[in-house]
Amino acid sequence: MSKKLKIGIPCSEASLVCDKSQYNESSFWEKVKLNLHMLYCKACRNYAKTNNKLSSIIAQSKVKCMDKKNKESLKKTFNKVLKEENFN
Repeated sequence: MSKKLKIGIPCSEASLVCDKSQYNESSFWEKVKLNLHMLYCKACRNYAKTNNKLSSIIAQSKVKCMDKKNKESLKKTFNKVLKEENFN
């Protein structure tokens, strides 16, 4: 019995491969299948375009995360206030 080469992928798989390929985590064949899928699927082309824009905006942003020490301090203060107000 011969095995057929499966080239077509559903949109759900295409979106996962699209996400993986943005972070260089997809294989060569996944990229090939994704590109073939996007030839005929406008929804996935739009998804990829929007996803690329979002990734570039986030990469260009100057958002800074709170360091671990400040997060812990904020968490302790928050929990203290919750206990005082009987929310917990």
